Amino acid sequence: MRCEEPVKIIEILRLWEQGFSQRDIAKSVKCGKTTVSEVQRRAQSYALDYEKAASMTNGEIKALLYPDSFGRRFRKDEPDWSEIHQRLQTHKRLNLQYLWEEYRQSNPSGLGYSQFCKRYVMWKNNTGKHVVMPREREPGRELFVDWMGDVLPCVIDRATGEILNAHFFVATLGDSNYPYVEAFCDEKLDKWLNAHVHAFKYIGGVPRVVVPDNLKSAVTKPQYYDPKLNPAYRDLAVHYDMAVIPARIREPKDKASVEGCVGWLETWLLEWLLGRQFFSLEALNVEIRERLAQLADRPYQKRQGSRRSIFEAVDKPALRPLPPIHYQYAQYVVRRVPDNYHVEWEDFYYSVPYALYRQQVTLRVTADIVEIINENRERVALHQKRTIGSRYVTKPEHMPEKHRVMADLNMFDGVRYREWAKNIGENTYFVIDFLLSAQNVEETAYRSCMGILQAAKRYGNQRLESACAKARSMSACTYTTISNILKNGLDKVSERQIAKPTPIHENLRGAAAYQ
Repeated sequence: MRCEEPVKIIEILRLWEQGFSQRDIAKSVKCGKTTVSEVQRRAQSYALDYEKAASMTNGEIKALLYPDSFGRRFRKDEPDWSEIHQRLQTHKRLNLQYLWEEYRQSNPSGLGYSQFCKRYVMWKNNTGKHVVMPREREPGRELFVDWMGDVLPCVIDRATGEILNAHFFVATLGDSNYPYVEAFCDEKLDKWLNAHVHAFKYIGGVPRVVVPDNLKSAVTKPQYYDPKLNPAYRDLAVHYDMAVIPARIREPKDKASVEGCVGWLETWLLEWLLGRQFFSLEALNVEIRERLAQLADRPYQKRQGSRRSIFEAVDKPALRPLPPIHYQYAQYVVRRVPDNYHVEWEDFYYSVPYALYRQQVTLRVTADIVEIINENRERVALHQKRTIGSRYVTKPEHMPEKHRVMADLNMFDGVRYREWAKNIGENTYFVIDFLLSAQNVEETAYRSCMGILQAAKRYGNQRLESACAKARSMSACTYTTISNILKNGLDKVSERQIAKPTPIHENLRGAAAYQ
């Protein structure tokens, strides 16, 4: 006999105890007279009255009145559904068909495939895996970002005539789901960061939180509790003073806002662009902006207003102002300092303090600047980025003392020696110019010139000028002569004070007189 619903059984017992006939009871509960009779018979057999039935659960009532249908039955061994669910979540290439075949290998008489799938779904329902938590979006707090899955071949290269794919960045904001879309030639890191900058400018402010997917441009190591952000992406977050909280892996409900917006835009934007061609991404993005303005004004289907009206009224006032300094994309690379204390970037070498030899440093490179950071995240060097000229970019303060002296020497040429001498005096300039001009290759005289001019640091410019004048008068413009003059103080002695040799005359006896 067919099992009746417990609610009907309880109502039959209640009316029966009140003295109603089987015909009246059948009409009231909308069943046959024989059904009422069968329920009464079974209730009498198990001493079940209305009060007792009302205090029992549905399962208890069915098990009591229909033991053959709800008693113990043979059930095939079921697999560990929690383990199966975990494997499906962890390994994206697994599916129920594969897991069922694996299950049947160890359980040949186990569940069939249809029962396997049905009971897995029942387990998910009973354990709340299908239950969705309602989320109230705080105005202006979260910006959801992602790349649209579809690309569109709509950009023509003017030079080659090749048709290029356009990749679409999508962002939606807070409660309004106000959209932003921009087309790029690829989905590399620099495009990802520039898209954020343009999105903030478009909405006119900065949210507190950005929620990306776990793509490599955003996350280098996806983890639930401690995701590792791409250094350049973290730099962007610091610049705008915001948090980046990636969505959980394989949890699209965490970013349902942008997922729904992507589906909506694939219909109302990409279908609208389908078949059209553009000769630049700039032209394509102009069309996208115009279309977005129209779509943002479309009224919601299930709530009052439009995306634009809710954005203007709710989300925009909650945004924080944009920073005054424009964000500049930076690349990061780790280098170990070699023995010449210069680290390489694109075939140019930038100096760091020599004490960092063998240590690891991080190069933060923008369009104009090369910043070098040590292991304590402290800036140790800052250079202007170079694309032409000398391959080595060196700051004197990064060099040891001996290297600095040698570098100073190597920086001087004939022009600089002459300029230095001219600032001391006319006679000094004459001596230096004489020494440089007397050589077939003027570099031969550089050390002599440096030795003479360095004497000004010890003896002063005035004494050096006097010594050079004396050497000039003696026609002995050499480093040794000038050095001896200064060392012996002859530059302080006048011509009259210098003992002159006795002139030769007839009264002088020569060496022959003593033989």
